[in-house]
Amino acid sequence: MVRFRFVLRLTLSTALSAVWVAGPALAQPVLRSTDMVTAQPAPNAAVTPFVTDLASEPKPARDQLIAELRQKVKYVFVVFNENHSFDNEYGTFPGANGIYADATGPRDAAATPGFTQSWTDSTGATHTQMPFRIGPDENATYLDSVDHSHTGLARKLGVVDGKPTMSGFAAADYARLGSRGGAAFNAMGNQFARLVMAHTDCDTTPFFWNWANRFTLFDNIFATEDTPSTPNAIAMFAGQSGETQWVKHGSTPVPAAMGNHKGNLQAAPIVNDPQPLWGSQYDATKEGRQPDNQADGYGDNNIATNLTFANLGLTFSGRELADKMKQDRNAAVDQADIAKDIPFITDRAGTPVNWRWYQEGYDHEPNEAAGEASHAGYISHHQAPQYFGYIANNPAFAGNLRGVGDFFNDIKANGLPKDNGVFYIRGGGSNLAGLTPPIQNPNFPGALTEADRATIARTKHGDDDHPGYTDRQISEAMAARVINAVASNPELWAQSAIVLTYDESDGFYDHVAPRVLSYGPDGLPLARGVRIPLMLISPYARAHVVSHAEGDHNAVIETINEIFDLPALASLPEEKAALISGQDAAFNGPNGFVQHHLGPRDINTPEMDDLLSGFDPRRLDGSVPPLPASYAMTDEAVVNTLPHYAGKGCTAIGMTPVDRALGIHSEVPAHFNTMPSTLPAYN
Repeated sequence: MVRFRFVLRLTLSTALSAVWVAGPALAQPVLRSTDMVTAQPAPNAAVTPFVTDLASEPKPARDQLIAELRQKVKYVFVVFNENHSFDNEYGTFPGANGIYADATGPRDAAATPGFTQSWTDSTGATHTQMPFRIGPDENATYLDSVDHSHTGLARKLGVVDGKPTMSGFAAADYARLGSRGGAAFNAMGNQFARLVMAHTDCDTTPFFWNWANRFTLFDNIFATEDTPSTPNAIAMFAGQSGETQWVKHGSTPVPAAMGNHKGNLQAAPIVNDPQPLWGSQYDATKEGRQPDNQADGYGDNNIATNLTFANLGLTFSGRELADKMKQDRNAAVDQADIAKDIPFITDRAGTPVNWRWYQEGYDHEPNEAAGEASHAGYISHHQAPQYFGYIANNPAFAGNLRGVGDFFNDIKANGLPKDNGVFYIRGGGSNLAGLTPPIQNPNFPGALTEADRATIARTKHGDDDHPGYTDRQISEAMAARVINAVASNPELWAQSAIVLTYDESDGFYDHVAPRVLSYGPDGLPLARGVRIPLMLISPYARAHVVSHAEGDHNAVIETINEIFDLPALASLPEEKAALISGQDAAFNGPNGFVQHHLGPRDINTPEMDDLLSGFDPRRLDGSVPPLPASYAMTDEAVVNTLPHYAGKGCTAIGMTPVDRALGIHSEVPAHFNTMPSTLPAYN
């Protein structure tokens, strides 16, 4: 039996006061119903000069706030990371709705959904596991990936009577491997069932915590789809993974054959991690062909159908859309489902918005020898625009897809568009800086051999934060380089908003139940998925607050729409019609659940807020100075030195995680292994 000691002081003890009391102006965070923002407690010396009083701030009308935002922000950067739940990364962040407390104070374990998880292994032994913290002693900067399959995530939600219980995380992770039988798989399953309940803090990701402490952290944002990475990457660009395409065409797999390749293309909505059609073995394009990385998995049945629903590439184009769509190599097929959207957007005569999707390995990267691009670090199933024929098969948009090295070169050469832009930045399976993961404890999960060290260096050097092939500090170093690049350009910083967020949770435990907004053709919950981290970094951001605004990736899209005066994807004629058709009984979910959300939902509703609550109205109206660029930057020497702050990140950034402040001690399970599949000898 795993021992766990849970100590919770329910009175305002000295430790509690240190976390929740922050001086007279911020004595207790006040939950405002208008914008759902609370002050983080105890600002440190670096933060205090920039904290403003929520209670006395002006309350501009929504339209006024948007108008002021449009005057100030011309560039949006989306740093789009991979696979961590909110509780896994920020579960002990002061002032957030975390594992042990929320904005109002401590919470009893009994009132925390899924706090105690149980499973029975193949020997008949029953185990229980509660959340526990890992850090430098457990080499927590690199982990193996837990179960984040569509079916596994559905089990983890544990939906009962339409409401997730968040009770199935450990059991689902055990079942994925333990059900195969045998002692080795049983041991591996037990390790993963524990790993899924682990969480980290500022000793593991000090840069992420520091930005969240200095700017606005959102603690009520969820994955759009209850699925792995691909559908949520697509949702960041389209607000859905193909629900409207399902409504129009059904969900039957699409036969595909080319040469000796025979298989079925995965139909929409996409719920797994298939590769994009464009660049695959089924793509007949000769000139301007999209890249692939065969190591990423291109089985004949692991290719997505051509996606034909609306995405931001259309609305970004504004009055130029019709002309751009004329360059589509197969317009009759690619544009059939957006035929009415194209004139709607074009006739609106909106100002075009520049956009680029920078992703590591897409083209030749600076760390490669001269010659052809290897695409070695390219995770092609994370590249959302490549799934859409009218983008990937259209030379008018080809220049918008670039490698991550191009981002830094474009910034350095002052090569970003001068008038506006939305730029997505994604890492990948390697890192351009040539960093290797830091081994902070050579005796965890056992006395590491030279072969073990080589395995870790070879398998954990990616920088998009995906457990399994990345290191967390290499990943936060990548984010720091992006933020430093923007902040080091005064003109750019003064007009920017940076959103740092994730595609999905990787299946790590989170206690906050998402709303079930839709079910897929398989009858499993489709929207929403497990809660994910999101923070807003900007000269005009609120400093040292947590926003509890509810949303998913559509919240990012909705905010982009507001800044650049774009029509909502949900308002486009084809998408709007499909959303209405999806309410037909033929698409009902379990127990007659009416599907009101089969499509994008980037319109402000009680279920979907935007990110406006992260902006300070006083910084937008000029009554308070903007946050300086230096406030966002991280010293380059620190960025390039691993482990960051010698493994003492919390001390370095002046933060005390909630569990430590409250005297909550969680024991790491005996003989625990954070890498059950990478180093199975230690299971």
